[in-house]
Amino acid sequence: MSLAARGRLARPPRRAVRARAAALLGPDEAAALAARLRAEGKRIVLANGCFDLLHVGHVRYLAAARQLGDVLFVGLNGDASVGRLKGPGRPLVPAVERAEILAALQCVDHVVLFDEETADGLVRRLRPHVHAKGTDYALTTVPERQTVRAAGGSVAIAGDPKTHATRDLIRLVLERFGKSRE
Repeated sequence: MSLAARGRLARPPRRAVRARAAALLGPDEAAALAARLRAEGKRIVLANGCFDLLHVGHVRYLAAARQLGDVLFVGLNGDASVGRLKGPGRPLVPAVERAEILAALQCVDHVVLFDEETADGLVRRLRPHVHAKGTDYALTTVPERQTVRAAGGSVAIAGDPKTHATRDLIRLVLERFGKSRE
């Protein structure tokens, strides 16, 4: 098979990616949709994070979170909150692009941008049945746990053991490619 043919097979049609990107919602839209889905008897799951340089740990976390209900909303920290949480130079990938990447994942139903350090505001608005956090948390350390309980939901830890991190990818790239390679 030629390289050109392989490239055509590897890339989905542009309209397929754009159609999936429609999963990006504003907070008001997401709250209205969550209310409608809840009224239809759907079990709503909310996961959240920065998702800067998406890696396999992120994918496993989101896939495991999706298994906890019928619909997965992903709260995505906006650029300003990523900068506050992760420090100077972050995010590496702008929020709009991170949202498009997340929306392309089969396990993700909807992506909602937010600019706070925690997802408490999203929890209050969406009232998920389950708020899923990655394995870098314990049930007692989830920042939104009280808000989740107050909204009638539960907290779950999802994903595989925390052995992948964006900061480790950044360090690896710098080690391998940070100096000129003559």
